[in-house]
Amino acid sequence: MRRLLSITLILFFSITAYGTEAPQRPSITGVSHITLYADDMVRSQELYAGVLGWKQVNQGGMRFYANHLRYVELLPPPEKGLENRLYGVGFVTSDAEKLRLYMSAHGVAVPDSVTTEPDGSRSFQVKDPEGNRVEFTQLGNRPPSAPSPVAMPVSGHIIHVGFVVRNRALLDHFYKDLLGFHLYWQGGQPPEHTDWVMMQVPDGTDWLEYMLYLPAAPTAAQLGSANHLAPGVVSVQELAKTLKARGWKPTSQNGTPRLGVDGRWQLPLLDPDGTRLEFMEFQPVKTPCCSPYSGTQPSPPDAW
Repeated sequence: MRRLLSITLILFFSITAYGTEAPQRPSITGVSHITLYADDMVRSQELYAGVLGWKQVNQGGMRFYANHLRYVELLPPPEKGLENRLYGVGFVTSDAEKLRLYMSAHGVAVPDSVTTEPDGSRSFQVKDPEGNRVEFTQLGNRPPSAPSPVAMPVSGHIIHVGFVVRNRALLDHFYKDLLGFHLYWQGGQPPEHTDWVMMQVPDGTDWLEYMLYLPAAPTAAQLGSANHLAPGVVSVQELAKTLKARGWKPTSQNGTPRLGVDGRWQLPLLDPDGTRLEFMEFQPVKTPCCSPYSGTQPSPPDAW
């Protein structure tokens, strides 16, 4: 009898608070985009559209699509000499309005309604506990058309984005407890120190990477390395050949393949404003240091 009364009270307060049954979280399936500030749009265009072959679409800011959904968006900086080039990151959801109501019901400040974009997508933006802008997008019915076969993208999938994190527990409460992200891998240098934490989306294989190692007052170069994106590729060795063929000149720190401690081949590349593009193979080739993977590995995307 007491147990039945408790269940009745829970249902009553849920209905009272939300007007109906408490909203459920819709699926969050992957990375949508990363938005960055760029000083020289022409040089950025030469890299993202010319060298990488990503389709340019001018919508809001200047967008460069790796596939029909995932893109890098560039905005002019609000002031000269801006050191932090990260504006925000975005993830894909199956239902933007349901997710907005769900987050509102759990105390997150949300806009009054979702925004409908020219491509038919629906989105809204919030801030996580450390003030990072996070946008959730429901795919529209008018995605950009496929690029010309002449300049095919070197990568058709952004498999993760990462940014500076100061308080892991605070962000875990937001991304893990509220949104359902789960630990995918963590590690560091030395191995007993945790510098990087990969939090995989609840309904897909992409992830958000917490960058925990920065000093209290990081330089612009340190911020550009930490606030990053990772396009997925089958082979970084083949990627290096393609980049050279398209005029990219590698250096020891920029454009040279290396094997990461997470067991994946990587190829770091800096854009004109110093943001790191961490090209990364979909599959690891060796056992990672520090901890095992605890989620499904990403795979190459379907056709555009």
